[in-house]
Amino acid sequence: MMQKVLIITYYWPPSGGSGVQRWLKMSKYLPEFGWQPVIYTADNAEYPVEDFSLEKDVLTGTVVLKQPIVEPYNLYKRFLGIKKEKRIQAGFLSTDHKPSFKENLARWIRGNFFIPDARCLWVKPSVKYLLNYLKENPVEAIISTGPPHSMHLIALKLHKKTGIPWIADFRDPWTEIDFYGELKLTGWADRKHRRLEKNVLLNANKVVAVGWEMAKGLGKIARKEVEIVPNGFDFEIKNKDSRAVLTDKFSITHIGIITPSRNIDCLWEAIGELVKEEPEFAKNLEIKLIGTIDKSVESSLKKQGIFGYTSVVNQMPHDKVVEEQRSSRVLLLLVNNSPNAKSIITGKIYEYLYAKRPILAIGPEDGDAARILNDTGAGIVVDFNDKTRMKTKIWELFSLFKTDTLVGPNNPTIEKYSRKYQAGQFAQLLENAVKP
Repeated sequence: MMQKVLIITYYWPPSGGSGVQRWLKMSKYLPEFGWQPVIYTADNAEYPVEDFSLEKDVLTGTVVLKQPIVEPYNLYKRFLGIKKEKRIQAGFLSTDHKPSFKENLARWIRGNFFIPDARCLWVKPSVKYLLNYLKENPVEAIISTGPPHSMHLIALKLHKKTGIPWIADFRDPWTEIDFYGELKLTGWADRKHRRLEKNVLLNANKVVAVGWEMAKGLGKIARKEVEIVPNGFDFEIKNKDSRAVLTDKFSITHIGIITPSRNIDCLWEAIGELVKEEPEFAKNLEIKLIGTIDKSVESSLKKQGIFGYTSVVNQMPHDKVVEEQRSSRVLLLLVNNSPNAKSIITGKIYEYLYAKRPILAIGPEDGDAARILNDTGAGIVVDFNDKTRMKTKIWELFSLFKTDTLVGPNNPTIEKYSRKYQAGQFAQLLENAVKP
């Protein structure tokens, strides 16, 4: 008999971007392992990116519960004079100017009054709605996924009131996230964040992280083992009978948001120097940035004289993104240059794996992203500040391109990073959580 699991997630189609992918795909495959998902998500949410093409991935018959959410972004926009239709990005993308007094004040208010995040006003009404729903529609387990970590607070309250087994799934850290220091927290607010985080970790029946370093950090707070279920790719994102047509030029493609901490000056310097030193390289170079980029990225590219080699596309449907990944000569993976860099595994690494194109990653050579690339033989990892090695590796890739021998990985280990495989892992965790 099929068991039911309530999945509490803020991100759900039409949300685009990386935040929606994990549980959209997981819910698609869980029924194959005996678990029927019931999705609880926000109506009229303020998503940074929308992608209506993802709606086709919602499994037919999936119960999706939506409740209105109150978010402070309209007040935030009005206060700063931002157009109503402009989307607010997570991670505090900077602008091309020094933050004004108003911007600093707005950030201070967000950090100190909306704890743990801007969706905290949704916790109380969600608990009330779901308690009523569960009386008539029981489930065997609950999963909450964050960020936003307010989703965990909803699950925590439900768990305490009902006793239903609960798994807290962390796609990103809480107090260890790279922009935590930018929230301008008072001592009181910082203590509240840490108290809520610990409460979630201690009370959840199981805690799951997407990477090894994150699991280690959460485990120290929880004083218990944290399970690891990485993200993955979806086998169905590609027509297996078709072959990608590679670009004529030596294309280096980055998919996703480039925040200030992902803007690696050394990389652009290395490429800029190769353009100046090697005419053949300059003639063939094409840089593709698909996703929102911070103003600092454009400034860096212009400074190094390579903005003219760059095409920027702010938004693209997911199926088109997949085509771009498969047709690119090299896929660029940028890890945030932040204190928690070793624990960061950007979501795109998995789709990069399935695209089976060579990956050039800039980040810690002993981090979690490097661990995956080394495990699968899918790419090269170069440290943030090693410009000499960046130049060497980019030139090696270009030399292979010129001799038509630049090929992607063909390692069966890659298949264990599929979404279906991850759903099987989660199904086993659910089975263990509901055991008497």
